Amino acid sequence: MKKPKIAWGLTGAGDKIVETLKYMEKIKKEYDDRVDIELFVSKSGDQVLKYYGISTEVETHFDKVWTEINANAPFLAGNIQLGKYDFMLIAPASSNTVSKIAMRMGDTLISNAAIMGQKADVPLYILPSDYEEGVTITQLPDGNDLKISIREEDVEHIKKLAKMHETYVIKEPNDIHGIFRKYYD
Repeated sequence: MKKPKIAWGLTGAGDKIVETLKYMEKIKKEYDDRVDIELFVSKSGDQVLKYYGISTEVETHFDKVWTEINANAPFLAGNIQLGKYDFMLIAPASSNTVSKIAMRMGDTLISNAAIMGQKADVPLYILPSDYEEGVTITQLPDGNDLKISIREEDVEHIKKLAKMHETYVIKEPNDIHGIFRKYYD
């Protein structure tokens, strides 16, 4: 019997990337006998993985890693619409990806798949890098801190997503575990 699958989309967000990867590695170990996690990396996500020096780690821990060629290649959107995945998780999601999905701009692999999945009522879980307005500190690949000001406009897109059917916004990487428990425990 084939195991159910989920599509994990990784975008160009550096904030929470290392923490999310570590958490997803733990989830993969815990749920490996119950679910296949397929990772889809956007072009910007690929750059961020290399910038943070973790691209090899990703390929070591996850069997199926696909990198964006264009908005329809690999053919993620179609496979999501056909019900080949229980849900789509985008973690972390850059403010660019969040705004594209909120504004219905499917011009990248991840935004296109998310929008097409929403149209087919496939649950979408999003961990935005810019969750709430204010100042946050993120860590750069060299270990230095970077102060980021999250603006009202970024948060408005997140609020818009949270109102969409079968779309769930999560705040922290550890919230992902609850999603897997809901589906596979």
